[in-house]
Amino acid sequence: MFPAPATHVLSTLIPVLHVAFVFVTLAMIGVVLIQRSEGGGLGIGSTQGMGSFMSGRGTANLLTRTTAILAFAFFSLSLALAVLSRGAAAPQRDILAPTAKPTATAPLKPAVPVVPTK
Repeated sequence: MFPAPATHVLSTLIPVLHVAFVFVTLAMIGVVLIQRSEGGGLGIGSTQGMGSFMSGRGTANLLTRTTAILAFAFFSLSLALAVLSRGAAAPQRDILAPTAKPTATAPLKPAVPVVPTK
């Protein structure tokens, strides 16, 4: 499906994507917590502080758009990391290919117990 990327590129790209993934995740958590919810939530973004920098409606639109952008980045990074990391830990094999049948072996004979002597 996808060609296997070069390993030297992956050794530098995957850690960078992991760091970006953590930052996007933390930013998305923060933005979601700031949004005003029906039940109150933290509601930090809806206060009229900072000299009424933005109206309540403008803040809600900005936070909604920011959440959507961060969610898109989150899923994009997740898919990119999944595609780039495939087969990194184990040799590539087809999961639908039939496996080799184990050979039938005769059961082992039990060991003769040792009789204790005094």
